[in-house]
Amino acid sequence: MIPIGDDNSARVRTPVINYLLILTNILVFVYLQNIGTNEKVIASYSMIPGEILSGKDFTTEGLAVSPQPVYLTILSSMFMHGSIAHILGNMLYLWIFGDNLENVMGHFKYLLFYISCGILASMAHVWATDFFGRDLNIPCLGASGAIAGVLGGYLLLFPRNEVRVIFLRSILAVPAFVTLGLWIGLQLLGGAMDFSGSGEKGGVAYAAHIGGIFVGLLLVKFFTSEQTTQPEQ
Repeated sequence: MIPIGDDNSARVRTPVINYLLILTNILVFVYLQNIGTNEKVIASYSMIPGEILSGKDFTTEGLAVSPQPVYLTILSSMFMHGSIAHILGNMLYLWIFGDNLENVMGHFKYLLFYISCGILASMAHVWATDFFGRDLNIPCLGASGAIAGVLGGYLLLFPRNEVRVIFLRSILAVPAFVTLGLWIGLQLLGGAMDFSGSGEKGGVAYAAHIGGIFVGLLLVKFFTSEQTTQPEQ
């Protein structure tokens, strides 16, 4: 079930920040990462859980010099991706669901919400990596944690919003709680397998996805007014 659009009939604000976030991710991937092939940039600006826990830069085992302080990689890693499929999937979800939150939050609050979700989701990944005894030197990158926060917020505010999806060979309209509920369920299942050691190691930062979802659910009300249908100007 792949989402391709949603109901934007209530939108009164152009989602400038959402467009800029998508553009920034694409530009970083194409020009700085050289479409994901610049290993030096990836090694330097990805988030390394061990670096975050120690506050020190690691330059061994294929890692490169990181920005100082290393905590800046929490932010820089949010705008990097490992492959074309990775960035296309993330940007598709951000394109469809991010504009609705920006519409009810306003530009600045939406940006703050997005960054906050990304940072806290990354910290959830760091904590889980350490707690479950996984390799602390594996780089983590991607906007998935921040976007998971967007999806969590969307689910709470617009659970019955109509989402168009490709299912088998048909295009269907289903409530958001079905589309996002399935996605969240897959993250919880993948996370459970990953944390238990029964799944494949590495590849997907499920803890960041799960952390982002819960952060989005918890924070979204603090960034919206009581009348979500009447966005701030």
